[in-house]
Amino acid sequence: MSRQRVLVTSNEVPQAGIDLLKTKFDLTILPSPVSTREQVLQALPGHDAIYLASHHVVNKELLDVAGPRLKVVSTASAGYDHLDVPEIKRRGLKVGNTPHVLTAAVAEVAVMLTLSAARRAYEGRIKIIENKWESRPQWMLGRDLRGSTVGIVGLGNIGQAIVKRLKPFEVGRFIYSGHSRKQAGDDLGATFVSFADLLKESDFVIVATPLNNETTNMFNDNTFAQMKNTAILVNVGRGPVVNTDALVKALRNHTIFAAGLDVMNPEPLPSDHPLLSLPNAVIIPHLGSATVKTRSDMATTAAQNVINGLEGKPLVYEL
Repeated sequence: MSRQRVLVTSNEVPQAGIDLLKTKFDLTILPSPVSTREQVLQALPGHDAIYLASHHVVNKELLDVAGPRLKVVSTASAGYDHLDVPEIKRRGLKVGNTPHVLTAAVAEVAVMLTLSAARRAYEGRIKIIENKWESRPQWMLGRDLRGSTVGIVGLGNIGQAIVKRLKPFEVGRFIYSGHSRKQAGDDLGATFVSFADLLKESDFVIVATPLNNETTNMFNDNTFAQMKNTAILVNVGRGPVVNTDALVKALRNHTIFAAGLDVMNPEPLPSDHPLLSLPNAVIIPHLGSATVKTRSDMATTAAQNVINGLEGKPLVYEL
């Protein structure tokens, strides 16, 4: 009996995930770190599962090309806005992702961006490069986490992990918004408030929400106008949650104090984009889960989702 076949969309999947899949299946590994859609569509027919190493869009077109043999879609990511989950499930396919294993790494990046934006780290480096280092008492003053109000937009696993990591900084108050009050919020000593109140009261607004119809362009001209002009926005959720043009205006006009971004819209951000000319924007290229351990854990989880799905067992994390 021939072994089932799995398509892996990148030749840079951590070895732990590949080794796990190899024990059970025949693998087709596309020969580039980031494969094109055309490469995926060309290779996909005849496979029982697809392992998505990056955010390839899985929609009706791709599923039609895959044909009836495809049984499992596994994405090595926590976010799944690139997957048409209702269409995948309508066809009776199993679909899974890799939440939780990247929570700590993304929360660490959120803390880094929060501190870097608050203490003007990028702007300070520019001053050194331009030979504008000064030593006067009022030069390059930043904002304190100590005693501040930190607002979390999206108190899911990552939002909760961020609160836990910020607690030792003697934050005055944690607040969060969402659909409803959460037991996890109570346990962390965080207060549930309306989105409007969060904007008005927060010294730091940290976005850790997924992307959906409700959250797209959630931060716009109107939103920024409701924030303190001393407030700092940090986004580790998804880029399109924040309207980029509105953010550029808010930073340029000092409607808000600063921003720290791991995600933005568009991605990749063009090298001549206005955001990159702003000294009060700390920007990194979507590195939230980019640690050796985290990516390896994501790979083994995504691989185990494939294995469980093709063996008729519940997925580790099923959508």
